[in-house]
Amino acid sequence: MRRFVQMSALKADMPDPPSQYLRSKAEAERAVFAASAFPVTVFRPSVIFGPEDSFLNRFAGLLKIAPFMPLARAEARFAPVFVGDVADHFVNCLDDPATFGKGFELCGPRIYTLRELVRYTARLTRRRRPIVPLPGWAGRLQATVFEFVPGKPLSRDNLASLSVDSVCTGETLPCPTLLEAVAPAYLGQEGHQARMQRLRTGTRE
Repeated sequence: MRRFVQMSALKADMPDPPSQYLRSKAEAERAVFAASAFPVTVFRPSVIFGPEDSFLNRFAGLLKIAPFMPLARAEARFAPVFVGDVADHFVNCLDDPATFGKGFELCGPRIYTLRELVRYTARLTRRRRPIVPLPGWAGRLQATVFEFVPGKPLSRDNLASLSVDSVCTGETLPCPTLLEAVAPAYLGQEGHQARMQRLRTGTRE
């Protein structure tokens, strides 16, 4: 049987998404539900974490070079979800008729503010930095400037997305893996030692 499984984003299905990123996800959802000739399932995850992720690793990189961390929307809330849990749901839905034609939210078991996530990343990477929450006008200025920084660590559209909490409120599927059970292995000293061992092994080969 042929299937169509769509990766969307949490809050894409809200009545008036605040950012172009979320609006584009909403448009894609509508398109696949309307046009696909195959059974469709849509997943809307909160921010995804795991080795080589673009969220915690991005903050780890910024903490490495910044003497302090100016943080826009520091109190924005997230329910980070492990990439392995997301992948499991993608696989498990393929032959499950109960998921056909539906959208599901995917959230991890705990909710954190952005400030808490950055502080946790700093602790794991042993780069404790003062975190300075920015008022609205300063956050907008930061986003405008960062749009021109290589890698674009923050954009005005990212800032708009942060205006709504990335936590589940609709139909959800279980994603039980805790951030604290995984992140130390790739952000902390354990992760550093593992990477060094892989490099040494590769060199000997």
